[in-house]
Amino acid sequence: MSRLVPEPAYRHGSRMSTAVILVNLGTPEAASAPALKRYLKQFLSDPRVVEIPKPIWWLILNGIILNIRPKKSAAKYASVWMPEGSPLRVHTERQTKMLSGYLGERGHHVTVTMAMRYGAPSVSDVLSTLKASGARRLLIVPMYPQYSSSTTATVIDEAARWLLKTRNQPEMRFIRNYHDDPGYLAALEKSVRKHWQANGSLGSRDKLVISFHGLPKRSLDLGDPYFCECQKTGRLLAERLGLNADQYRVCFQSRFGKAEWLQPYTAPTLIQLGAEGTERLDIICPGFAADCLETLEEIAIEGKHDFITAGGKTYHYIPALNEDEAWITALTDLVERHLGGWPSRQVDDPQALAATASNAKRLGAVD
Repeated sequence: MSRLVPEPAYRHGSRMSTAVILVNLGTPEAASAPALKRYLKQFLSDPRVVEIPKPIWWLILNGIILNIRPKKSAAKYASVWMPEGSPLRVHTERQTKMLSGYLGERGHHVTVTMAMRYGAPSVSDVLSTLKASGARRLLIVPMYPQYSSSTTATVIDEAARWLLKTRNQPEMRFIRNYHDDPGYLAALEKSVRKHWQANGSLGSRDKLVISFHGLPKRSLDLGDPYFCECQKTGRLLAERLGLNADQYRVCFQSRFGKAEWLQPYTAPTLIQLGAEGTERLDIICPGFAADCLETLEEIAIEGKHDFITAGGKTYHYIPALNEDEAWITALTDLVERHLGGWPSRQVDDPQALAATASNAKRLGAVD
């Protein structure tokens, strides 16, 4: 039996089309223990995510973690769940609609859709659907600004596994990272300055904390560039904001297990700053293109509790870029550059195309 999946029926005269796929980490289907167990099993079974010998990790994962963590995680998800669903999925869907509109306004006739690396819609299902609809050029955009083997590379792995089963393969490109992209940094700067306009600038006893998701320190020792790219993002953002070294901190959140992770850790940093008499703390998480559990619950709720309990006075979480217009413009620029050389503009009916683009942009902005 062939390992290749059957090809969709060929339609003579069909035009080769281009598609853009935004891929984010993933989310459970519901804020419930069973849904979390399914999601965590898929996520934590990826050998790029957890680099522990498989037999040992299988016992830890199935014997301990999947029996304890789903219930606790479900309660945390419930505290941030939106009426439309998981925040990460809701924001990614809105970003997808807006990107489609922005690209359409620039004359690009492309399909823009989304996928989740873990959970649904899966990368393989989305790629198969696009191929069946006639897409022959696929630009995959992992929504991680900073490259890591445990994030961006897992998306590429999954796309490659799909290609291995495909007889008539499409052209495929990937965006590796955008940690120092001027448009992305400008959107972050604008977000912080907008927050300062509403709440006042930082005083002499205030701090801006720039928090990224953590990874085991071993990943840095083995050559993963993630730590360095996070540091560069933090430094460039601070320079744009005119901050000196004493006014901001770069740190790493979401530590899991007993092994050493990238430091300094966010939670202890918040406690230390509170105990040292920091009056106000503003915190932003540039590694997340959309708000999710790790920003809305861990940082906005738990982080505030840690800081205030330790003696801090005022705590502000600055939201992820989400549907921010400057960010979607930067994302459009980024995608447009990576579409270079691929025919993606249609001029058959410019008026109809403009109307469709405007409508898609409007829907993304108001959803």
